[in-house]
Amino acid sequence: MTHENELESLGFTTRAIHAGQEPDPRTGAVVPAIYQTSTYKQDGVGGLREGYEYSRSANPTRTALEECIAALEGGTHGYAFASGLAGSDAVLRAVLRPGDHMVIPTDAYGGTFRLVDKVTQHWGVDYSTAPIADPQAVAAAMTDKTKLVWVETPTNPLLGIADITAIAAVAHERGALLVVDNTFASSYLQQPLALGADIVVHSTTKYAGGHSDVVGGAVVVGDNVAVEEYAEVAAMIRFNQNALGAIAGPFDAWLTLRGLKTLSVRMERHCDNAEKVVEFLSARDDVTKIYYPGLAEHPGHEVAAKQMKRFGGMVSFEVAGGMERALEVCDATKIFTLGESLGGVESLIEHPGKMTHASVAGTALEVPPALIRLSVGIEDADDLVADLRQALDSTR
Repeated sequence: MTHENELESLGFTTRAIHAGQEPDPRTGAVVPAIYQTSTYKQDGVGGLREGYEYSRSANPTRTALEECIAALEGGTHGYAFASGLAGSDAVLRAVLRPGDHMVIPTDAYGGTFRLVDKVTQHWGVDYSTAPIADPQAVAAAMTDKTKLVWVETPTNPLLGIADITAIAAVAHERGALLVVDNTFASSYLQQPLALGADIVVHSTTKYAGGHSDVVGGAVVVGDNVAVEEYAEVAAMIRFNQNALGAIAGPFDAWLTLRGLKTLSVRMERHCDNAEKVVEFLSARDDVTKIYYPGLAEHPGHEVAAKQMKRFGGMVSFEVAGGMERALEVCDATKIFTLGESLGGVESLIEHPGKMTHASVAGTALEVPPALIRLSVGIEDADDLVADLRQALDSTR
């Protein structure tokens, strides 16, 4: 069932349930075991059993997760990390060297910006920002030293859409790799490798895990990396995973693997609810702007419709009354929990300018002060709409 050539013909949810997860040959257990061990008995010096010697290097529970996430992304190499940023760090170290240059979105996730601006620059790596909705703007931001183009699509928190195929062509023409952060869309809604990307990264804390009970990250690479110079990038990422040591522990890997089994059904409900929330917000005269790629007027709507199955469970909007009112609305909800992160079964609300994106304040990536971000969960949609209505009404 889990052989690669057999998996390719199976549907997404079948792969999510079975890839890397054969029943245990000894006991018949249908759920992969949690191998809570640090080391493994060797059959003589160098006589490893199935390649396992020490759990930083490899662990059977983590292997199951890595095989599953690779299968879901249509890749051949999957790597599980302690967090999304740990995976991102491993990718940057695999590709970039002192003197190199990279391009990131003008509305990049604050943690990614902090990693690039405060850490990567100390290695002697430079960067530029570009509106990733415009492939020509991305091309203009590149230099003869650009080795990496990094995009999120949809972006966090303004839900910008990158045309993955077009940007891949731009990057590859200049000898650069394209990395796509697929966290907001999830593997279910979008397949960047099939659209031309070279590397996909995830914060599996979000939709992959899906229950707000585990922190993790993943990196997936295919065999068709477009730039010959980086043909061995998968091996380089694997080396960094072991050398840097920021790996997913066995219980974290097991929780994430369990979450992936229901990813498709959860994402359908997230999308259903987000669409109903957007419909409600669109009718409010005190909501001045809505960021959601499912809206026909969204500048990235046509591209999103082409490369995504549906438009996701993330919604951002601005309210009349500026930052003060936005903060009041965030404090007034009862079902939407005020908190950072996203992608869990419960709905969350936050103020990006003061919370997730505080690190970009005063930079070109600063977000609008009246912006509110919603992670729309899978509760009853009518209850979510009623909660937003009372929060907006009570703060007028």
